[in-house]
Amino acid sequence: MASPEPLIAVEELHRRFGDKEVLRGVDLDIPPGLVTAIIGASGSGKSVLVKHIIGLLQPTSGRIRFRGQDLTAMGRRPRDRLRRHFGMLFQHSALFDSMSVEDNIAFPLVEHTRWSRREIRRTVAEKLELLGLAGTGQMFPADLSGGMRKRVALARAIVLNPDVLIYDEPTTGLDPITTLQVDRMIKETQERLHVTSVVISHDMASTFRIADRIAMIHEGRIVECAPPDRFRDSSRAEVRQFLLASSLGGEGRALLGGAP
Repeated sequence: MASPEPLIAVEELHRRFGDKEVLRGVDLDIPPGLVTAIIGASGSGKSVLVKHIIGLLQPTSGRIRFRGQDLTAMGRRPRDRLRRHFGMLFQHSALFDSMSVEDNIAFPLVEHTRWSRREIRRTVAEKLELLGLAGTGQMFPADLSGGMRKRVALARAIVLNPDVLIYDEPTTGLDPITTLQVDRMIKETQERLHVTSVVISHDMASTFRIADRIAMIHEGRIVECAPPDRFRDSSRAEVRQFLLASSLGGEGRALLGGAP
């Protein structure tokens, strides 16, 4: 069976910041409807790559295609419009502490649509119900557990019905039980909404639980991209070292360049 055309295709992507070349010819296909995890040591280029994918940075050279359209050739306005196809869940949820749960989730609708207040409230209620948060609309982030804050952040990320969800280190700082809850949330959301998910992570246990494909970036290049079973058995020295260091906990993270 032929593989589906990639939803996102990164082609020979280079990015310099002054004299430092962070991305050194990244090639990566992200297929539709799957969870693709991007892993790598601190400073390897994971976050810079994702910022290019969502159009926040422009490359020094190379291309990124979304549904065949070249994002890197677009002007700012069409690129901003296309960015609405992407939802982002930030590392520490990035909720507005002074806003209620309902207003946090409604924020993208207020900013990017001309919907009536009634339409916005109905949509927010649907997302709360979908993510098991019914009844929390008038609560504030400080009133919620870590897992519930992640769900609120996810509700905000999906409120514009994006095609792609990007998770930035979603399990960092979470206890093991909450980490499992977040992993389950990612898989359930992908399956229910049929979205394409991109997860930046250093947590290999979590990555093996949720990913359909794992891509490793090392010194600005993708050195391996494979399903979890094949990735685990990779003969690449960079992959073997990363897996070994990840299994050693804090000591291993030091070897990986200080990843949290």
